[in-house]
Amino acid sequence: MEVDLRLDSVSKKYVLRREAEADPSGHPWLQTFKNFRRRSRDFWALRDVSFEVERGETLGIIGHNGAGKSTILKLLSNITTPTAGQITINGRLSALIEVGSGFHPELTGRENIYLSGSILGMRRAEITKKLHSIADFAGVREFLDLPVKRFSSGMSVRLGFSIAAHLNPDILLLDEVLAVGDAAFQEKCLERIAELKRSGITIVFISHDLGAVERICDRVVLLRRGEITFSGDPRSVVAEYQSHADTSTLNVNPNWIASKKAEITRLSFRGKAGKVTRSYRTGDVLKARVEFALYEPISDLVFEVIFSNPDHEVVFEFSTEPSGQRISLQPGAGLLEFVCPELGLLSGLYYADVSVKERNAPEAIHWLYQAGILRIDPGKVVRGQFYLPHYWNLIQDRPASEDLEGITINSAS
Repeated sequence: MEVDLRLDSVSKKYVLRREAEADPSGHPWLQTFKNFRRRSRDFWALRDVSFEVERGETLGIIGHNGAGKSTILKLLSNITTPTAGQITINGRLSALIEVGSGFHPELTGRENIYLSGSILGMRRAEITKKLHSIADFAGVREFLDLPVKRFSSGMSVRLGFSIAAHLNPDILLLDEVLAVGDAAFQEKCLERIAELKRSGITIVFISHDLGAVERICDRVVLLRRGEITFSGDPRSVVAEYQSHADTSTLNVNPNWIASKKAEITRLSFRGKAGKVTRSYRTGDVLKARVEFALYEPISDLVFEVIFSNPDHEVVFEFSTEPSGQRISLQPGAGLLEFVCPELGLLSGLYYADVSVKERNAPEAIHWLYQAGILRIDPGKVVRGQFYLPHYWNLIQDRPASEDLEGITINSAS
């Protein structure tokens, strides 16, 4: 079998230098001299990474932020060069790293298709042939002659992916491309990637969407701190990744322990039946169980579970505070369970912090950083950034005098 990509003992080092604090009264040349004398340190984004990708194979790369995933794509895309080791590429390579990032806001959608397509290696005749297919895939055909600055952010990223999805390279690099559009469009993207895979294109796929990784990849490598720690079939590697962030292994930041009045001992996630479950789907029942211990009486406690995405953006939280109900407890062990009847998160990986505090206190008594990890696979198909449970009712046209009681209310879920 021919090999399209090979990394042989590849390492990438960056030199980090901390600048001296600016002195307003000092001379600029003196400041430059101080910065020059400032000690630097080496940061290894990758260390001795080796792997091969065979022709027609789809390789997934997973790992936490900062593990070195994007560094590999930048090396393969020739955006940067390795400090050590050798990279071999056999074939025409295209990379889709930031969809829609190269659009010119003053140009129309049509003009940007030609511009981006040319940058990605397509000939003008090829772009013309595929123009309407690109626009239809992105759902922007009627807006083609509007400036891109008039597009919504969703329209821009859909068009960016659509252009790249119509490439015919030998090797395609994809970095978090499924973080675009709504669930329906993401499913469309997955189907297109599957088509490219069936056509024999070699694909390197980076994503936090573990469900998508399992679905489309033939093999997966797990990166931790710039090194490959696990490699194999998708299900095994994903399970290893999740076990590394198991909810029973708590990552405590001592700076967030204000006192020894109370502590969180464990956070776990459970499904409808009450069993600990590693993965959920949009619309599922989610129970977050917080186990704790109190070492002295506390009269007004507040518990919180805060969920963040891989970019460290808070997406939502469970909290006892909005209820206004006072929680007063005596010393001893206990547990509190938050229940979400229908999970609104879309597919992806989410990290959970958990804290206990006294109401109106300036800081938490105890805060656990990334105490749990929550994986969401595609479930209910919705447009937008989250699923909102809702109901609808239908009232048939009737004479005004007729009583409208008894109309059935139907669930959209």
